Amino acid sequence: MTPTETLAVPQATILVVDDTPANLTLLAQVLKPDYRVQLAVNGHKALEICRRQPPDLIVLDVMMPEMDGYEVCRLLKADPATRRVPVIFLTALTRTEDESAGFEAGGADFIHKPFNPTTVLARVRTHLQLKLAEDHLLRHNAQLSGELEARRREVERLRDTTLFVMVSLAEFRDVDTGNHIQRTQEYVRTLAQWLAARPEGPVGLTDFAIDELAKAAPLHDIGKVAIPDGILLKPGKLSADEWRVMKTHAEHGADLLQRAIDRLGDDAGLMLTFGKQIARHHHEKWDGTGYPDGLIGEAIPLAARLMAVADVYDALISERPYKPPMTHDQALAFIRDGSGTHFDPGIVAALEACVDRVREIASRWAD
Repeated sequence: MTPTETLAVPQATILVVDDTPANLTLLAQVLKPDYRVQLAVNGHKALEICRRQPPDLIVLDVMMPEMDGYEVCRLLKADPATRRVPVIFLTALTRTEDESAGFEAGGADFIHKPFNPTTVLARVRTHLQLKLAEDHLLRHNAQLSGELEARRREVERLRDTTLFVMVSLAEFRDVDTGNHIQRTQEYVRTLAQWLAARPEGPVGLTDFAIDELAKAAPLHDIGKVAIPDGILLKPGKLSADEWRVMKTHAEHGADLLQRAIDRLGDDAGLMLTFGKQIARHHHEKWDGTGYPDGLIGEAIPLAARLMAVADVYDALISERPYKPPMTHDQALAFIRDGSGTHFDPGIVAALEACVDRVREIASRWAD
């Protein structure tokens, strides 16, 4: 094995840029036994070659007319297609500030004229190996990112499927609610998006948080799985004792979701946290007369305040065995009348601002 064979990275393409034909000829003779070599007599020609097909490495003269090597390097590093191509400067300049300028322009190394062929081959080999290692690391990281993303999607699908089963269990026992769950989920998303777009909107109401909040909305009545059929499915008005039992669904739902949160620990995520808040507190009222905890105003979690408006509005416009539906205008008037007592005034304002979208959701998911 020859010394040049030990230094070569096969199949690599080297672009040599120099305005002196003798230097180009000599460098070509040194590099051609081991590499594919391209030649350019000035910076403009070099950039043209790189635009067609970026080489694996560039040996670049510094002192050239019209465009010096530093400027060529800066342009290469500004282009995403050539940003990662290593540039080795070839120069007769020996001052420290000249090398500093080269590194600031994005150069990887310097070869000083007159050059030693062995030095040229060693520097080229080293930087090609570094680039190969970097390319491998980037591919490996991309592969890992893809695997992590696939795993994240799998976990999210599993979570959403589990949520669907949990919600379906509650729906199965209370068939009169129809598409109530889908409608309220979209109402909550719409109201939250409107609030988030306001300059004075709630802190932390990001797109991700809103998505998790909307996914949590169907859990609002999950606690009804603990309510006896004789009460849950009773067609007429509940007695005082039956109503006390019915109201416990808020606490049952929160307890159920808290057990899930405890089991999952740090992996529980926002969705279950929002779900617990909604399940326990969506029957609280702004003035503190709601249940189960009698919370007042902003002490009620935002998720639950959003759900309170969405839930009541949808119940009002929906037909039930014990009542006829209200019109949208009647339901909106009812919600407006409860602003500041039953409902958060800010969320009532959101409902009024989004009434066209809310009507659209109600129509799309009509029972």
